[in-house]
Amino acid sequence: MESEASLISDDPTATADYLGLVRMAVTAASEKLGHDSVIIDVGDVIGVTDYFVVTAGSTTRQVRAIVDEVEEQLTHGAAIKPVNVEGTDYYEWVLMDYGGFMVHVFTDEQRAFYDLERLWADCPTPTLTPPA
Repeated sequence: MESEASLISDDPTATADYLGLVRMAVTAASEKLGHDSVIIDVGDVIGVTDYFVVTAGSTTRQVRAIVDEVEEQLTHGAAIKPVNVEGTDYYEWVLMDYGGFMVHVFTDEQRAFYDLERLWADCPTPTLTPPA
């Protein structure tokens, strides 16, 4: 089991580790019907994290279920907990900060309004499944 501190480092292999965790988060979101999930590689643009996961749920109840499932699977499957979680007052946009990556879970309406994909359109978007 890796501690959170060991996942946050200057080690170049850490980015690959993050991508595996990011894919785990996407899988967890999809298990609770999170849809239109994308991964955005922001590591070369901002210094606070390497990846964004952006996903959506149809209702605030579904957003809450997605957030709970992502946290559950990453906690039990990878022994990593979020450094911070914001937006749980209303569950319209929840930001889960895992240090090397952040998970954004929106309602459909809030996702369309904030349009993070357009904002970060110049950044690479890794595939959601490993190459064959």
